[in-house]
Amino acid sequence: MSDVYILGGSQTDFARNWHREGLDIYAMFREVLESAIADADIEPAQIEVGHVGNFVADLFCRQGLLGGFFAQVYPELAGMPTSRHEAACASGSMAMLGAMRDIESGHYETACVLGLELMRNVDGQTGADYLGAAAWQGQEAQDADFPWPYMFDRISREYDERHGLKHEHLARIAEINFGNARSNPTAQSRSWDFPQGCFREDDKLNPVVEGRVRKLDCGQITDGAACVVLAGERAAAEYAKRKGMSLADLPRIKGWGHRSAPLLLEQKLSMSAGQPLLFPHAAGALTDALHRGGFAAVTDLDGLETHDCFTITEYMAIDHSGLTAPGESWKAVEEGTIERDGAFPINASGGLIGLGHPVGATGVRMALDCARQVSGRAGAMQIRDAQNMITFNLGGSATTCASLLVGVGA
Repeated sequence: MSDVYILGGSQTDFARNWHREGLDIYAMFREVLESAIADADIEPAQIEVGHVGNFVADLFCRQGLLGGFFAQVYPELAGMPTSRHEAACASGSMAMLGAMRDIESGHYETACVLGLELMRNVDGQTGADYLGAAAWQGQEAQDADFPWPYMFDRISREYDERHGLKHEHLARIAEINFGNARSNPTAQSRSWDFPQGCFREDDKLNPVVEGRVRKLDCGQITDGAACVVLAGERAAAEYAKRKGMSLADLPRIKGWGHRSAPLLLEQKLSMSAGQPLLFPHAAGALTDALHRGGFAAVTDLDGLETHDCFTITEYMAIDHSGLTAPGESWKAVEEGTIERDGAFPINASGGLIGLGHPVGATGVRMALDCARQVSGRAGAMQIRDAQNMITFNLGGSATTCASLLVGVGA
């Protein structure tokens, strides 16, 4: 089986509102594809297979069959096989895994993975309704105006019942991620102002959205796309030689994890009742990636790009990754471990809260940011001496969980 390397990629500016610019989802697809191919420094015709991650373009844009856009942008790609992958917020990671399988099997040597979502073309309530498709329709969150704050408030309450939970720790996660986003030139919130005291339980500056979930606990509704070019070992070796590099200098996907659980949140929580971890399958996805990459513990790595659709989601990722004991995520927050200059930085990019969350793009964007970190191309977001990074991407109420371990060297 061939190793899989990341030759390059691109991300759109997540602060843009494409609908207000009079642009559609094809314009977004085209811009990020052209930019990614330029960054990877390859010819479009070298791409042998294309994978698209997208959740709800059919609802927001009334557009399906997104794989057809590859040849629409580059006529020389006509005849190239393409496919679209959907797993709610983990759609991009599913596209990554699909492309990896193509390369590992030897069917293709070079693949393009593109994740995108256009969601700011409708009002907030309509958008919330569309995004609610990742919950079990007619079975959960039926009385909620905003399904996902409601669902993740339920997760917060479960954490509180099992371990105790303080708002100050969730608020600090938000503050760190918004702070990191200021250094990210493509972050949605990079220019936002935050008045003093806004991260507290202040109903005016930080109003309640649902239960324990406040405004600044929430990830963003975002337009955006991310794209990477992947290659097998033979194509990557030829590429490295042409660029005057060693194969060991190219970012490589060293490990992966992918696990799923029942759709219904209450069923997931009942399955883990009495256990310290709320979502053992999520921890399993991270552990699988570590072990496949040859690492014993997450602390052997240099950082994490994790799903923080809400602050409680990152809080969950901290202990589910093994960075702390179950229920003790607060320790990593209080000790500064997760800050960019801490012992184990989390979301140096700003994450979904600070950078933004175009749903279908998130898994691809995480992989791209990790590739840039380990190759020293992260600019102002750079984690010192980063060699190996890991992602954690989830869909729905942790129904689908995926993790990729990206590194350089052996």
